[in-house]
Amino acid sequence: MIFRCQKLIRFAHCDPAGIVFYPRYIELCVEAVEDWFNQGLGVSFWALHEEHRLGIPAVHLDVNFITPSRHGDMLDFLLSVARIGTSSMTLDVIVECEGQRRFRERIVVVMVSLDTMHSVPITEPWRLKFLTYMEPERD
Repeated sequence: MIFRCQKLIRFAHCDPAGIVFYPRYIELCVEAVEDWFNQGLGVSFWALHEEHRLGIPAVHLDVNFITPSRHGDMLDFLLSVARIGTSSMTLDVIVECEGQRRFRERIVVVMVSLDTMHSVPITEPWRLKFLTYMEPERD
C-alpha cells in the first residue's frame, strides 16, 4: 500500500525564480511523513514523541529534483517503505503533479529513544504498522 497526501505549493515555498526552493521540498516531505503517522498509521506524530518517547530522525537523504514546481501547483506525495532493519527504515517519497513526477526523496530514518537519544529496535507493533506500506520487491 502507498500512503498518499496532497500539498498546495504556496508563495512561501518559492524562490525569486518562482519555483519551489529546494529545501522546501525536504520540509514538505517531513510534513508527508508526519501525515503518514497521523492518517496512515493511526498514531499522531505528537503521540510518537510525547507519549511513546520515540523519534525517527533522518540519517541519510537521497534526493532527485526532476521538474520544477510552481506557486499554485497541487502536489501528490506518495510514501512507501522500501526497507525495515533492526532500528532503521528506508522511506521512498515520490512527488507528482497531475501525474508528472517532480521530485523524489529516499530517506533513511532511525528509531530513537527521546530519553537517551540512542537508537532502539523497531518493535513488533511498529514493524507491523510499517509493513503495511512496504513496497514489493523489485528486480
